[in-house]
Amino acid sequence: MTVIPHDLLPRLAERLANARPRPMKGTIRSIRGVLLRASVAGVHIGELCQLREPGSGRSLAAEVIGFEDDEAILSPIGSMDGLSTRTEIIATGETLGVSVGDAQLGRVISPMGEFLDGSPPLGVLLRYPLHAEPPAPFSRQLIAHPMSLGVRSIDGLLTLAQGQRMGIFGEPGVGKSSLLASIVRNTNADVIVIALIGERGREVRELLDVQMGAEARRRTVAVVATSDRPAAERVRAAFVATALAEYHRDQGRNVLLLMDSLTRFARAQREIGLAVGEPPTRRGYPPSFFSALPRLLERAGPGATGSITGLYTVLTEGDASMDPVAEETRSILDGHIVLSADLAQRNFFPAVDVLQSRSRLMDQVCGDEQRHLAMRMRELMARRNEIEMLIRVGEYAAGSDPLADEAIERHEAIEAFLRQGANEPSSPDETLKHMRRVMA
Repeated sequence: MTVIPHDLLPRLAERLANARPRPMKGTIRSIRGVLLRASVAGVHIGELCQLREPGSGRSLAAEVIGFEDDEAILSPIGSMDGLSTRTEIIATGETLGVSVGDAQLGRVISPMGEFLDGSPPLGVLLRYPLHAEPPAPFSRQLIAHPMSLGVRSIDGLLTLAQGQRMGIFGEPGVGKSSLLASIVRNTNADVIVIALIGERGREVRELLDVQMGAEARRRTVAVVATSDRPAAERVRAAFVATALAEYHRDQGRNVLLLMDSLTRFARAQREIGLAVGEPPTRRGYPPSFFSALPRLLERAGPGATGSITGLYTVLTEGDASMDPVAEETRSILDGHIVLSADLAQRNFFPAVDVLQSRSRLMDQVCGDEQRHLAMRMRELMARRNEIEMLIRVGEYAAGSDPLADEAIERHEAIEAFLRQGANEPSSPDETLKHMRRVMA
């Protein structure tokens, strides 16, 4: 006798209620800016639709992001050139996802998963959700191990932990791209995922083909949405890169996620939000941005097995405290690295302003000796800055302040430690030995 599960009928009823006997279709009502409005029944927020132009046969994906009266608001993922009121909209019943797999390593992909650097890979790709939930707090491993980036000023004085999330803040032209290239070449991460959002096409090619070494390229996957791409693609690139990093974290790997830049992700989110009709808040950013940002950033960090260490660049202009993107990012992340325009003007690279930067997890992952050396070096740097003007005008009297005297004595050695060429990697052991020599 066949035993029928007690929950079979409720499950069948639910599936019948949600079933679509035939594809739901609709047409475009209007196109305004970066969005379009359509009459298509039965769709829901986050659903993926296909836009098909009868004349040309062109197909384009679009995501349902809202409703107004009896119309659905869709955000096309790609160029809207060629769309018309005759364009057919087909609801797929699916939500946005992303293909992931080891076969993507060493490759460059678009936010839609297309390979931009050649033929498709030979390998199995799995499907991951684009908007996954962050790991539950008690399913995450505790922070326990340092993360080496190969940059002395960061590894020595701003040590990162595996699974930490850090922001890199700086004005345009302070060496951000060179710093990222150096990190990619020299980090000890198992896998590197790079999201290049809103960058110039020329800079993308230079980073991937010139600045990045062959060994680093083999363990890297890059998601690219250049500045000319639609806002929906630029937003999607951030979530696709995060989903790729989550896949590798689930395999137990130590992943480094680099996002350049979070500011351009925010601007694309603003562009979409304002087009939908959301009310602007500070600097014109809509409320949806302030909810999307933590949903994106909280997905990085340690998991049950592997970890995602996140580095997110933020462009700052003028007073960073007045920038809602910078302010909101600082409040969510586990620390910040500030790049100084003054140091860059002196040709001092990497232009890391150590005194303005902070790693909240450094004390949890570095030893007592390194912690003491780093604290002492910061004290000397701070004291040297305080008496900078007196030294310049010749008013400082040696012997009046022992700490100031030591700061002056060790100033050149500290600057030599902080200054580092792009092709001069430094392991954690080498960095610690250099710190000992500076403070000997």
